[in-house]
Amino acid sequence: MSVTKVEYSKWKSLPPPPGFAPLSTTRPSSKAVNTPRQADSYAAIKVKRAWDLAMSPAKSLPMQAFMLYMSGGGVQIFSMGIVFMLLFSPFKNVAAINTAFAPFAPSPSSPKSFNTLFIQKIVYILANLTTLALGLYKCNSMGLLPMGTGDWLAFETRGPSPEISLH
Repeated sequence: MSVTKVEYSKWKSLPPPPGFAPLSTTRPSSKAVNTPRQADSYAAIKVKRAWDLAMSPAKSLPMQAFMLYMSGGGVQIFSMGIVFMLLFSPFKNVAAINTAFAPFAPSPSSPKSFNTLFIQKIVYILANLTTLALGLYKCNSMGLLPMGTGDWLAFETRGPSPEISLH
């Protein structure tokens, strides 16, 4: 159904609902120039989003720890899949760190430089290392890491026997 011109003019004459500005004041004009205050606000939003990205691996740690707890201590396919994810996702995230932070760079000249958003990137790396440590802890609790001397017996060499028999 199409709206006729008569019906549209009836609707146009209605006042706006309470709390809303008229339609003409809500649209920015095409001649609007960004003021320094708007630019500062935009830069602050970009920095806030960069901090959100930097803290995102740390925010997911409680859920990952709960998943590790629920997977059990045995070596099964489900627990191995979770451990695999915890061990390799930090490496993947750190390898793509400059690409992940590129949208939040304050200057468009060098968005993929490691020097831009340096503190946020360091926090991001530390949060990913914490995720890696959680995966290594799970591997250790499952007995997959060689931590004892008995795990390295295959690489030990035996010296000559200290006693000699002369019969």
